[in-house]
Amino acid sequence: MPNSSRDIPRSPCVIGNCLDIIGDRWTLLVVRDLLFFGKHEYKEFLASPESIATNILADRLKRLSEAGIIKEQLHPENRSRKLYYLTNQGKALLSILIEMIKWGEKFLPEVEMMKPLFKRIKTNPDLFKKEILNKLDQWEVSYLNE
Repeated sequence: MPNSSRDIPRSPCVIGNCLDIIGDRWTLLVVRDLLFFGKHEYKEFLASPESIATNILADRLKRLSEAGIIKEQLHPENRSRKLYYLTNQGKALLSILIEMIKWGEKFLPEVEMMKPLFKRIKTNPDLFKKEILNKLDQWEVSYLNE
């Protein structure tokens, strides 16, 4: 990402610099969809309940790619479509999102779609992380030709 905040930090604070990359609502929702809901195509992200606009989605996918959080490749079944997937840097956001889920369950109104995640995280957070990462690895073996 040339001439970016990754090259020259805007702030002496690591939190501020992290927020420059992942600090808006839409960015972490794309990461959420990749981690927890098995979404890998543009149209799948558009179908998320938050109703992201197409221009914002395109921008966030580009920014995540430039930041090294996701990669893309042509879909093996239809070369006019792309598949998006998390890099190791992107997968490392799993712990942050789990902590946000735990905080949200405690302090925000409960949302039905999150109940299965709440339950799995409460039961065994380490096993939950392992299952998520294994699921991502299995998807990569099936779809990526790297």
